Parts: sequence; structure tokens; C-alpha cells
Amino acid sequence: MFNNKWKVAFLTLVGLLVVCIIFLAIMIFKPVEKSSIIKKKEREEAPFAVTTNREDLTKLINHYLEKEGLNGPIHYEINIADQVELYGTLPIFNTDIQMKLSFEPIALENGDLLLKQKEISIGQLPLPVSYVMNFIANQYNFPEWVDINPEDEEIYVHLTKMDLKNGMLIEAKTFDLEQNIIQFNLLLPTE
Repeated sequence: MFNNKWKVAFLTLVGLLVVCIIFLAIMIFKPVEKSSIIKKKEREEAPFAVTTNREDLTKLINHYLEKEGLNGPIHYEINIADQVELYGTLPIFNTDIQMKLSFEPIALENGDLLLKQKEISIGQLPLPVSYVMNFIANQYNFPEWVDINPEDEEIYVHLTKMDLKNGMLIEAKTFDLEQNIIQFNLLLPTE
């Protein structure tokens, strides 16, 4: 009987060790759970918020226009004040006539930017807005991601289709010129 107690105790101890080894093996080889922060999102980019002001954005846009050669034969530049202003010249009878178009910027939910035309002046002569915008669309060299809609008196800027280096994308978040708060998301590719 004495032998049976030691035999039962020994077998119980061995069984307990086998169960512990199996449990440890299962726990070691079980995959690690990923937290919700690391899980893949709907898009394959990582957004970085960028906040700027009117002056810095004006410098950046005009530098981009000059660097990319988007002025074409007719020079124009952008100024961002209480509204977005496009200044340019129109060659008429060997004379350059100054023009100014003013727009109200609206950041759209899809990340694009809509510029609603507010005011237009060519020298001191008032002209129909749709005529001038149609002329500008035909004479000025704008990137393919900018659509000029003379009938609606607006310019649609497809920021999300803008061709940036390294596969980066940009989207407008806030465009509040009164408060001088302009925010964008830079979308950097994660793959």
C-alpha cells in the first residue's frame, strides 16, 4: 500500500508537469494580439497635421508657381489676406492691364479646396465675371488639379490629386482667414 501512495503521487506530479508544459507551449506559440492603434486603417497613409498662417502660405504658393513654371507667358501671383487674391496682368494692345480676382476659400470635407469668386477688377473697368474667368482659364497655365468653372464663378482645387514627391498627398482641414488659421493634413504613404 505504501508503494501505491508514492506511485500515485509520482504520477500526479508528472501529470501536473505535463499539463504545465503544454499550457506554457500554447501560451508561447499563441500570436500576439495587436492593439487598436497598430491595426490597419482604411487608407494606407499616415496623416500629419500642418498649421500655417496667411503670410507663410502665400510665400509657399508663389514659390511653387515660380518653381513649377505655372505662370506661362502671363505672370500672376497669389496673395492670401482676408480673402484669396489672384493678381495678374492682361496684355491688351501692347500694354499690360492689371487685374485682381478675390475668392472666399472653403475647405471641403473630402480635403479639396473651393474658391468662390467674390470680386473682380481689371484696371477700373468692371467686366462680367464668367467672361474674365473663361479668359483666365484659356490664357493662364494652371496645373491639371485646378478646375476653373466660369459658369459657377468658382475655382475647384483638387488638393487630394496634387502630385507631390514621394507619394505624399495633402488635404485641407481648416481655412479660416479671419482668424489666420490654415490647417492641412500631409498624408505620408506607409508602404
